[in-house]
Amino acid sequence: MQEKAKCLALIGAGALLGSITATVAVLKLLPTREATVKRSNDANSNGKSVFSAPAAEGNASLKEETYKMDPVDLLKDDIVSEQLTRNIQFFGFDAQQKVTTSYVVVIGLGGVGSHAASMLLRSGVGRLLLVDFDQVSLSSLNRHAVATRKDVGTPKALCLKKHFSSIYPECHIDAKVLLYDASSEEEILSGDPDFVLDCIDNIDTKVALLAACVRRGLKVLSATGAGARADPTRIRVADLRESTNDPLSRSVRQRLRRDHGIEGGIPVVFSLEKPKAKLLPFKGANGDEENPSDYQVVPGFRVRIIPVLGTIPAIFGQIMASYVLTKLAEFQVQMEPIVNFDMDHYRVLHQRLIEHEELIYGTSIQVQVDVEEVMYVVKELWHGRSARDETRKEVGRGMWRSVNELMLVRWDKSKPASASNLILLKFTEADEHESTTLEDVKENEPEFFTRVTSRLKRAELDYYEQIM
Repeated sequence: MQEKAKCLALIGAGALLGSITATVAVLKLLPTREATVKRSNDANSNGKSVFSAPAAEGNASLKEETYKMDPVDLLKDDIVSEQLTRNIQFFGFDAQQKVTTSYVVVIGLGGVGSHAASMLLRSGVGRLLLVDFDQVSLSSLNRHAVATRKDVGTPKALCLKKHFSSIYPECHIDAKVLLYDASSEEEILSGDPDFVLDCIDNIDTKVALLAACVRRGLKVLSATGAGARADPTRIRVADLRESTNDPLSRSVRQRLRRDHGIEGGIPVVFSLEKPKAKLLPFKGANGDEENPSDYQVVPGFRVRIIPVLGTIPAIFGQIMASYVLTKLAEFQVQMEPIVNFDMDHYRVLHQRLIEHEELIYGTSIQVQVDVEEVMYVVKELWHGRSARDETRKEVGRGMWRSVNELMLVRWDKSKPASASNLILLKFTEADEHESTTLEDVKENEPEFFTRVTSRLKRAELDYYEQIM
């Protein structure tokens, strides 16, 4: 017992000593901060531009003092350089300097935008404009970066600014409780920002913002739908023209082309995953389903709720921040290419299905898939390979080398040729499948039967439950 007591005493003493050492180290830095402030004030007297920021709340001697620092000198400050030391080690001093002197606008501060803004701040971006007309709600706490229950009911922009001032007070933060539209375009997009982050989930506003950024020549990164998804490994960054399986980006793409003549050239963050849920029905106070448009506070904004797993919008935001930071630092990153297969491949497979149905059943009336749905079945379910081929040696366009010997057939011959009842097989395998029964497959090839039925069950849930 005595040895145990001695051990605990030593541990306690070590912890106390470590705490004292850390405190002394911080206190030694503070005079340096005061000297830096003086240097910055001297520089200001020579007419150089500076950032103003509230002092760190944790230090009583500086709590009520407002210091000014030239953004170029920020990394010379001991506290700032220590806080950003990992970034400096990663990018290099000169590249981090570009981040520290940059100006980024973030529009939309929900689950995606709050996380994007938070990491831009923590990475040392020197100036942020935070824009959102909405307030923090209790239900948004499952995905917001910093909001607490005490923040519920406060504007999201002001909520972020309050929390951010205690994380990196050197950042110049402007928060606007404002809806982006044509009347607020100049107020929000003026000032020559280095980057604009579009984290808006409303189509009308998103299209107007992206068109304005293109017109003004501003670099912009747009977030598409993060709701109703669960697989973080399917998130990608690519041109708007390459985004797939996302109803929001599809609508934005069509509107930009139709109303503004914009075909592409806008990078977006999107998920290759099919949405796992639909918009929930809108019910009034009496529990009856009602028209959502009758309850819109802002015209054109969605009232119905989409289920959200909070981790996915957070990852969207983190990816947006990473993309912007590497661009600001001019740090080269090779994005994984998105392979978009030629639609002719899917048209060929669709036509083969129709011809096969007419040959076997005398009609193609029970073919319940179009070319786009064939693309889903072939690409998402079977990865361009025979259902009997469990290997995944080839990816990208290599998977189409055997397209001339593949076809879609019904799994269960008693059911229509729908997305949840089609398998991809080689010609010889299709002939064998047509000559047997599911009962025989289940009895003689139980593993194959289980694998296919499981995959088709996924199609039933994954495809038909998508957002319409």
